[in-house]
Amino acid sequence: MATQLREVTLQSRITCPECGHAETETMPTNACQWFYDCKGCGAVLKPRPGDCCVFCSYATVPCPPVQAGGECL
Repeated sequence: MATQLREVTLQSRITCPECGHAETETMPTNACQWFYDCKGCGAVLKPRPGDCCVFCSYATVPCPPVQAGGECL
């Protein structure tokens, strides 16, 4: 049985829930990002309960491990 590889997107647009500032960032492939400093207001974003990282909580594309069908590292 052949294994199907999923294409992973590394760019995601993260939006601050405090001020609405949005920034396109490159997501790490070897670790979850648990904190993100907003470039608009300086707020430190943390994942929402149940999410593994800030990209899964506040960005347009979830983190690479989740995109690949797995779990965060």
